[in-house]
Amino acid sequence: MASGLPELPARWTAPGPVIIVGMTAWLIATLVVAIWDLGTDNTLTICLVGLGVGLFGCFVVYLQRLAVRRGSPAAQQGLT
Repeated sequence: MASGLPELPARWTAPGPVIIVGMTAWLIATLVVAIWDLGTDNTLTICLVGLGVGLFGCFVVYLQRLAVRRGSPAAQQGLT
């Protein structure tokens, strides 16, 4: 990193809030599509895949936090 650039605050680089907001949006979309039968045939599938991607993101963050606690040099920086 260039020496003249300041570090971003941790709250701007934390992956948790982004994953939670995204999963909440996909959950709302899934409920709306399932209850009111909106969209095409693939709409519910797309919503469920969005939730699955969010769960995968949670799993990746969990694995990275385990690596940080273990002291792995390959772990993502900035996670606690």
